[in-house]
Amino acid sequence: MMKKNILLVLTVITITIFSSCRKGDHNNPFGIFAGPHVKVFDGEAWTWIQLDKEGHPERVAISLTDAVLNSVGDSGGHHLKTGHQEDTGHHDENNIVLELHPKAEATIFKHAWLNWNPAGHPPPGIYDAPHFDFHYYTVSSEERETFLDSAKLDASLPTDYLPPNYEGGDVVPAMGKHYSDLTSPEFHGQPFTQTYIYGSYDSKFVFVEPMVTLEFLKITTNFERTLPQPAKFPQTGYYPTKMRVTKAHGVTDVILEGFVLRSAS
Repeated sequence: MMKKNILLVLTVITITIFSSCRKGDHNNPFGIFAGPHVKVFDGEAWTWIQLDKEGHPERVAISLTDAVLNSVGDSGGHHLKTGHQEDTGHHDENNIVLELHPKAEATIFKHAWLNWNPAGHPPPGIYDAPHFDFHYYTVSSEERETFLDSAKLDASLPTDYLPPNYEGGDVVPAMGKHYSDLTSPEFHGQPFTQTYIYGSYDSKFVFVEPMVTLEFLKITTNFERTLPQPAKFPQTGYYPTKMRVTKAHGVTDVILEGFVLRSAS
């Protein structure tokens, strides 16, 4: 009994330390480094990265407090994905740039962009449930803001750099061209809960994007899925192979993990 109690105490301590370190901005035993906290509606959001002992990425994530999920409601603001080449008004309370900790240079990602879609977005009947877009970009926020040329927005990513069954669709200025997995349940009569999007500009891979409904984020405590992989990769670096959604201590994390070193091809 004493051994069980000791193990229970150690487990609680570990979870507490992890939660505390995840919000910090300093070295810690778990190799977790957080970006700046940003106010989002009545709560906060931030990014964090976890490195192994060799400095290789294990996880990168966007965290939302419960207060965010409970305060978005039917908030207004412009909808980012309402149509081809529309002026999106992307500087509003629904669209928040999240900085990554400098340690995130171990990944291919340069910044994150959190987008709240209170009425969803096209295609109708597929992604029109209230949901968040969790963009992880391979370019800076300043460079992303220059994604305005209509021809470059229209230009498709070569198929070798997309996973099988991904097809191009919505095009959004200052964001890019989006590619959806046509084998996802929402394209086959099932309700949309979560999916994984690829993005490009000027025929170059520039982002990945977990999209997750508000309902799924509220009710999910631990969800994991594998991520489809392309045949080729545009730059040498660490790419995620899994996505996870977890909830603990009033915080929901949308995590990319299972990083694998890929060579440019």
